Amino acid sequence: MARNGDVPPGDEETPLLKKPPTPVPWAQVWILLFLQLAEPLTSQVIYPFTPEFVRNVGITHGDESRVGYYVGLMQSIFFATQALTILHWSRLSDVVGRKPIILTGLFGLSLSIRSLNGALNGNVGVIKSIVAEITDPTNLPQVYAYMPASWSTGSTLGPMIGGLLSRPADQFPNTFGNSQFLKQYPYFLPCAVPATFSALAWVMTYVFLRETVPSPVPLRSLLKKEPQPSLSESDDAEKPYPLRRLMTRRVVVLAVINYGALSLVEISYRAIQPLFFSTPVHRGGLGLAPPAIGKVLACFGILNSVFQFSFFIAGLLCAIPVYVLFPVINALARAYGVGRVVYLAVALQVIFACGVSSCYGCIFIYISAASPNRASLGATNGLAQLLVSIMRAIGPATSTSLFSLSLAEGYLGGGLVYAVLLAISLVAIAFGTALPRQVWLS
Repeated sequence: MARNGDVPPGDEETPLLKKPPTPVPWAQVWILLFLQLAEPLTSQVIYPFTPEFVRNVGITHGDESRVGYYVGLMQSIFFATQALTILHWSRLSDVVGRKPIILTGLFGLSLSIRSLNGALNGNVGVIKSIVAEITDPTNLPQVYAYMPASWSTGSTLGPMIGGLLSRPADQFPNTFGNSQFLKQYPYFLPCAVPATFSALAWVMTYVFLRETVPSPVPLRSLLKKEPQPSLSESDDAEKPYPLRRLMTRRVVVLAVINYGALSLVEISYRAIQPLFFSTPVHRGGLGLAPPAIGKVLACFGILNSVFQFSFFIAGLLCAIPVYVLFPVINALARAYGVGRVVYLAVALQVIFACGVSSCYGCIFIYISAASPNRASLGATNGLAQLLVSIMRAIGPATSTSLFSLSLAEGYLGGGLVYAVLLAISLVAIAFGTALPRQVWLS
């Protein structure tokens, strides 16, 4: 069955008449973009101060080469627990509705317990499903173009908050210098901000977000196993597909695997970046403090909101100079110190990284188009987010551990990690070439 906005078959004049774009329901779209800020705020607020936290806790016993292992574990635990549950949350949203699942996810994010943040949060896939349900092919690309910008805004504010508000008693002694609580818990304040934001987002969702599943089943009916009304044959075509029927080449091989490969490339860079910045120059990094790291990561998020490419492969190709520039930046720091030349090189790397992140808008459209029907959007997005959560759990732990191993053993002069990540980027580019030039219409 053709979707709204597709060209009806058998009408020779229709191709000459382009259907005007359907008006975008901006009120609901802005709510969804606001809700999407919660996950990057929560997951990335720890990035600027995690290396310092690991060093201060004493778990490495002063061994700088071991910092990366524990930083990677802290960054990965959110996505590891999310991978265990996100497919189930997304499939459940096809049945009970999108709104209850989003409310549960925001409640999980507000707890500020990193493992529960991930386990209770399946909102990314569910929000994409809502976007696909309140739009049609004439305006879907326009709305999806805003979603990476929303995520980038969260990626801007999260590291900025983490860098500026960590150790507030030391950074702002006139304001917080007398607080024994903040001296004892120097990272409480930056973590409390995204938790409060998630609580406010929960209230906004409850009051203003509209349900998009036509006939959601009350959760209490599922728990009591009450019989559900039977569906007619016409209704059966629009009910959620079982998971095995989604395991097609179009869904899994092309859309989902490309999304996973892109996420692995991008999250590995995000994990390595603050670790590289905090590592001393003589050990292969730049030796920056958390506030400086937070500012650089915030600049990345701002630029990421501005620069959005339209081509998937062009964006993936930007990963090559991103990883090549890491050893170049360290070499410049050794030769000239951490000054203007180094920051210009960092700025160049950030611009290329924006190209990688801009691929998300393209792949979101492919994933939505790959769904066999609208009733299966939640499951399709959930399947995609499952693989992405696995990649985002593996990426930080593996890349930061490889960073530490490269420094400790001196493999390729400490640059083995960049060679491996460069190879992974080339594999992702190879997967990207398998995508069709035009998205599927049905």
